[in-house]
Amino acid sequence: MIAAIMGVCGCGKTTVGKRLADRLGWRFFDADDFHPPANVSKMASGIALTDEDRWPWLDGLAAALDDGARLGEHVVLACSALKQAYRERLTSTDSKLRDVRWIYLKGDTASIAPRLAARSGHYMPPTLLASQFAALEEPTDALVIDIGLTTEEQVSIIVRELTGDRGPAADAGLIVSDST
Repeated sequence: MIAAIMGVCGCGKTTVGKRLADRLGWRFFDADDFHPPANVSKMASGIALTDEDRWPWLDGLAAALDDGARLGEHVVLACSALKQAYRERLTSTDSKLRDVRWIYLKGDTASIAPRLAARSGHYMPPTLLASQFAALEEPTDALVIDIGLTTEEQVSIIVRELTGDRGPAADAGLIVSDST
């Protein structure tokens, strides 16, 4: 299985993804690590990527996911996957090998902009947040998680939904929606 965590920059994909992978004992892929240097340079310069910039990056990610599936690995993927076409590109190559569950970390500019302003050591500048929201096509087939929840609450919800564990937190009402 692949738990694909998506959303705009600064929504917490990497933080939640790493914690989720640790909790489940799964492999973690950060899509940012797959960007070619030209993409990183563009973003670092405050230039939004085009679809043409993204296609080879997405194809590389899909190939890595397929390789993991062939090895029987479960993977947590942190990837913006802003458009439906990007999500389809990630799941279309050899999708018979893998089960993908989309998890959308949902927030708004007011909640995400301060996070971006406070983070350091990342090439994505806060000025690109507006372009991320402009490109975003909210998924209709994802578990939707409110980023206002703590990281631990988000991870617990995702684990519960992926594993079917309906422990004491099951009635906490923390899921924004599950549109699957």
